[in-house]
Amino acid sequence: MSKPQPLNLAAGSLQRRESNYLLSPVNYDDDAMSLHSNRSEQETDSEDDEVLARARNSQELRARDRLVLMEEEEMGRLVADTRAKKKEERLRRGSSNLAIPNPLSILRRSRSNSPLDAVGGGDDAEKRKKRRARRMEKKDQLLQDAQHGEDAGLMYEMESGDIKEGSSTGDSSDREGSDELDRRHLSMHSKTDKKRRWKRWLFLYTLIAVGFAFLVLLAWKISVDKKRETQKFVSNGTALFAPTTIIISLDGFRADFLQRGLTPRLNAFVKEGVSPLYMLPSFPSVTFPNHYTLATGLYPESHGVVGNTFWDPELQAEFYYTDPSRSMQAKWWDGEPFWVTAETQGIRTAVHMWPGSEAHIKDMEPSFLDPYKGKEKLPKKVDRLLELLDMPGMENPGVDISDMRPQLIAAYVPNVDADGHRYGPNSTEIRSTINDVDHMLDQLFHGLEKRNLTDIVNVIIVSDHGMATTDVTRMIQLDDVVDLDKVAHVDGWPLVGIRPKNPKDLQVLYEQALGKLKNNPNYEVRLKDKDMPERYHFSKNDRIAPLWIIPKTGWAIVKKEEFDIQDAKTKGLEYDPRGLHGYDHEHPLMRAIFIARGPAFPHQPNSKIEAFQNIEVYNMVCDSVGMEPKPNNGTLRLPLKPIGLHDAEHAIEELEDPETNTSSSTTVVSAATAVSVSSVQQVTTTNTTNVAQNPASTPPVGVDPVAPSLSKPLGVDPVETGPPERPHPDEDKEDTHHFKSITELWDWLKHKAGHVWDKVSGHTDPS
Repeated sequence: MSKPQPLNLAAGSLQRRESNYLLSPVNYDDDAMSLHSNRSEQETDSEDDEVLARARNSQELRARDRLVLMEEEEMGRLVADTRAKKKEERLRRGSSNLAIPNPLSILRRSRSNSPLDAVGGGDDAEKRKKRRARRMEKKDQLLQDAQHGEDAGLMYEMESGDIKEGSSTGDSSDREGSDELDRRHLSMHSKTDKKRRWKRWLFLYTLIAVGFAFLVLLAWKISVDKKRETQKFVSNGTALFAPTTIIISLDGFRADFLQRGLTPRLNAFVKEGVSPLYMLPSFPSVTFPNHYTLATGLYPESHGVVGNTFWDPELQAEFYYTDPSRSMQAKWWDGEPFWVTAETQGIRTAVHMWPGSEAHIKDMEPSFLDPYKGKEKLPKKVDRLLELLDMPGMENPGVDISDMRPQLIAAYVPNVDADGHRYGPNSTEIRSTINDVDHMLDQLFHGLEKRNLTDIVNVIIVSDHGMATTDVTRMIQLDDVVDLDKVAHVDGWPLVGIRPKNPKDLQVLYEQALGKLKNNPNYEVRLKDKDMPERYHFSKNDRIAPLWIIPKTGWAIVKKEEFDIQDAKTKGLEYDPRGLHGYDHEHPLMRAIFIARGPAFPHQPNSKIEAFQNIEVYNMVCDSVGMEPKPNNGTLRLPLKPIGLHDAEHAIEELEDPETNTSSSTTVVSAATAVSVSSVQQVTTTNTTNVAQNPASTPPVGVDPVAPSLSKPLGVDPVETGPPERPHPDEDKEDTHHFKSITELWDWLKHKAGHVWDKVSGHTDPS
């Protein structure tokens, strides 16, 4: 059978290329068995023609195979994707048949390159129609290319088995036909997969870290809640009380005042609670430094209030406690007092006249602030404290927060200190004042009992220092010790800090003082940076003068223009004030008190603890209401550790006045009450941690007597700007004169008459 002639050039070219293929109708072998050799004899030649017409060339067959493979692969991917989606949907729905979003689904990346993935899942009918149209178009294009001529690239790809996606013929690429290109292609995909895995793991680790941080925060919150649950809201029958503490400072209340038989309420309080035999103040033992130490737990060198009066070389300004224009400024007060700590932790506070509370420390004030009033009567203080306790608590959500009850209440009582300065710590007048303050506390405790708060509210009674009697025979003139022409500033009192005009004169002044006082054992001469005793904690602050003359307890040093000692001896005058403090804080006459009772002090009644320094009080106040204290010099935390019970055999006894003999090296106390300084030092040497100073604010008015000084502000009326120079609740200006014996008797009679009138009129305050 002769070969058919080509119809056109394309057909001829196709015929020549296909001449070697057996299935080609152009090169058909007549002797070969026909594919239809078994057909019946009734079949006509026209049927053979139809068979030949339907016969396809090799290009068409390959194109069709390619299309079938593509459709099968796509169908397989669609089935796999559908099954995966159904499985995921079943997992999300769970047993409740509710669709639950899977947050980890964003980590999955489909490996499918199907058109279905490109359009987001193929759920929409319009998108399916578009995909179908694209497939049909591609199929028609392949068939058309196969009919009009076979691509050599397709031939090569089919024969070599390297058909790739992306080519124009059968989705093969003419750039990726070699093994090297395959390796590059695989490498590129590997890098892409690694990048995806890296991002996925980064996101996963970030999610884990965030979750861990959340768990840590949750654990901290639970621990804080558990800590506060140790003192839950307690009902007194009418209201719920959160942990509540009252701290009251009795300024100038010496420890042995409890042994005079004048304080039945305080002595009963000792038997009900926990207390040491005494508490040590901080050096110097004066009001402002010690009240701020009680409030912050910091030594004066750390909180910056190093005296009632002092010069700051950096600020080039003087702190003077009775002048509010100078003392009530934030620049003077470092550290954080307990009312600021409480307010920042969401615990409401009330402060009644506490020194420093009016200074707006750290730009924060107590929720309730009562400014200093030196003439306020004692019963009014009791009424104010009970009024604060009668306020609605924080358990009442409908009450305005400004009307809610405070959890921490601090009160200041100046009466004992005032009369101690005015009349002396062993005078008849001070005995009456001590008794009246004790009666005030009795009224307070009766008020707590009436409200069923005895076992609910913590009560802490403290004092800031003791008191020593002064005498003209225990004084020296500063003019006779150093050359005042070389002195720029004199700080403190009764101890004296000296700042030279010229720093080079410091050594000269030091040697002068040593030379003049070498035969007088009642005075010490110290250089701040050289030989200041470590137990004082009084050297690490620029506000502390470089040179100090420190008198023994009961001795004093004054300028001649303030008080002429020789003239006073000649005229029989007495030195006023008649009681002083500010001496060595470890001396028995400077000892203070600490007594506590309440749920935060779960000790056996009448428990005794070791003596400690007042830097420890801040931590106790914080622990009693469940707040976290700021870093401080104290180390004691609640609960305290008693060492036994108080008993009469080991109680301290009433102390005597210092000896007036100038040859004495110190003071005289009764043999039963003398305690070695070395044993006291053991209490304080454990607390040597120094804390960096933190800026804070300023104080109100104190009650220590103003030392006679040329640095006293001119034209300032002490009655208007602060407490009187010898503060007493009801003193007048004429009280500042020195009295002889007859006048003193008259004053005493007036005082007693006023006291009787107060008793008759229902007031018990001696003022």
